[in-house]
Amino acid sequence: MAKITQLSQLDLNQTYSYADYLTWNFDDALELIKGKIMLMSPAPNVKHQDISTNLMRSLSVFFKHKQCRLYAAPFDVRLYDRKKSILASQDIHTVVQPDLCVICNPEMLDIQGCNGAPDWIIEILSKGSSKRDMNIKYELYRESGVSEYWIVYPEEQAIHQFVLDGNKNYQLKHMYTDDDLATPYLFPELSIELTEVFETWANE
Repeated sequence: MAKITQLSQLDLNQTYSYADYLTWNFDDALELIKGKIMLMSPAPNVKHQDISTNLMRSLSVFFKHKQCRLYAAPFDVRLYDRKKSILASQDIHTVVQPDLCVICNPEMLDIQGCNGAPDWIIEILSKGSSKRDMNIKYELYRESGVSEYWIVYPEEQAIHQFVLDGNKNYQLKHMYTDDDLATPYLFPELSIELTEVFETWANE
């Protein structure tokens, strides 16, 4: 098999597995969605990165001495049906890189990243990722059993909080904005000040 060093060597209509993904050796950032290659947006802008850093700062302090672990992109998360146990790389066809994720089961972590659904995922919208994060990833995260999903809207300075219900569907739990304190459903003792989250010197 020829060594894959350029994205142009791949057939974007082909279905690939995580085992294939691990053999690719090029700089293009991509995710694998049900076997299909999805090119990622250009590098996030300053506002996006400021928001990510601000969230990371708050969450890092909270999770410092806890079993749950916090990770930021780039970090591979392999997803599949929640009813299945941990799968081998050749049987996995979805790998994403959430902006931030929290994993509370250490058995899901290996040297490559997370094998299974994190407990909490946060995606910060970018102009090129809005449809993916609001539609495609929303469904992926629901199907795979991500308990809590936050979508962060930089321009509106808002956060939408989705939580899985008893029927394994997402319910919009809260819409945070302005100077609200955002509280994760899974970690009610944590309060995040939105004024600090959206503090950025980037002007557009």
